Amino acid sequence: MPLRSAWLVNRTDAENGQSRADTRLAPLGAVTPVSGLAGRSGLIPGSPDGKSLTSALYVFSSTAGMTATIAPGRAVVQGSETAGAYPVVLTDYTSVTFADGDANNARTDLVVLRIYDAQTDNSGRTEAVLEILQGPADGSLALPQIPAPSLPLASVRVPAGSSVGTGGIAWATAVTDLRTTTVGVGGILPLYGNTAEPGGYPGQYRDVSTQLQRWNGGQWVDYPAQIGGIAPTGRIATGSYVGQYRDNNGRLERWNGTAWVLAMPSPAFAYDNDGGYCKTTTWSEALTGTTGPTVTATFIAPLSGNVLVTVGFQGQPGVEGGWGRMSANIRKSGVLVTGLGADETRSAIDTNRGTQSVTTTFPVTGLAAGTTYAAVSAYSSSATTNNHWFDNRFIRVDPML
Repeated sequence: MPLRSAWLVNRTDAENGQSRADTRLAPLGAVTPVSGLAGRSGLIPGSPDGKSLTSALYVFSSTAGMTATIAPGRAVVQGSETAGAYPVVLTDYTSVTFADGDANNARTDLVVLRIYDAQTDNSGRTEAVLEILQGPADGSLALPQIPAPSLPLASVRVPAGSSVGTGGIAWATAVTDLRTTTVGVGGILPLYGNTAEPGGYPGQYRDVSTQLQRWNGGQWVDYPAQIGGIAPTGRIATGSYVGQYRDNNGRLERWNGTAWVLAMPSPAFAYDNDGGYCKTTTWSEALTGTTGPTVTATFIAPLSGNVLVTVGFQGQPGVEGGWGRMSANIRKSGVLVTGLGADETRSAIDTNRGTQSVTTTFPVTGLAAGTTYAAVSAYSSSATTNNHWFDNRFIRVDPML
């Protein structure tokens, strides 16, 4: 069998140990670590045309029957921490033959690259082999136990009653690829299986086909979620640091340490063109004689906590010399914010008879960044005898960055 393992036996041993060719072919050097003494078992990535992540030790069959072929390639099989890692190379396409199927039940067999080392496992054998482990033929289709040290290559479903004479194994659907990969320390690991496997150290990187990820010591984090990157929609629910950004279905959001808030809050605008009148001399959020709603502009406070509020209306006093004012109450969860109630110094006012359009803009400061507020229209009249008319009412809130 053209399967060789470096550093398994000495050249002077009776079993014909490591040759110069073994040393040249077998992958040497430090691989992806999983502890201080152990590395990650896996295949060395690469394919002849560069189009596949790895072609090494691929299990397939192009003919009917019970025989599969394993493609050449290189791998590292980690033994115990004290035994170390075994570099292995398969230099040619190699065939393996499965036992006939059980008469009554299908089973799942396992193809492994296995290391026998008499110095560490008391097996009496010292070699690297390609081995088929039969699963139980009890109807469970359970995988056989994976021996150590070995590297699973594929599981194969062996139908009940299958043999060369009955057509053998349905190769197109029977094989499940179980191969994994490994690379040198500091290299970007091309993920091939074992998606749930943790990283070996903070700062390790892996490629999951469409995304570069970094191990942060506790989880794999998409690289765009790292410092300076904008995380795509759906990637992260909780920010990693204050000032991190993410795209939330087209909205750019910033993590403030406890919540995602709009990075660039947009203006809020509310309008109603159904008129009504007010004759109260104190501030009222309701008008008489209108079916239109109270004008409410809901907004999110920007990082600065400051906004500009603009109110306006088309109005007409009911008596000569009368006047009417429109301002806004700033509410949070329906409760008036202290110091931010409607006020004559923050109001649009029209006086005398005749229809006029008036507006005013005033700053509101000290809001909590990322918190939702509402600017609610409020009205007052010069006298209870002045039915002051308010129409085309609007409120606009602009963030101050």
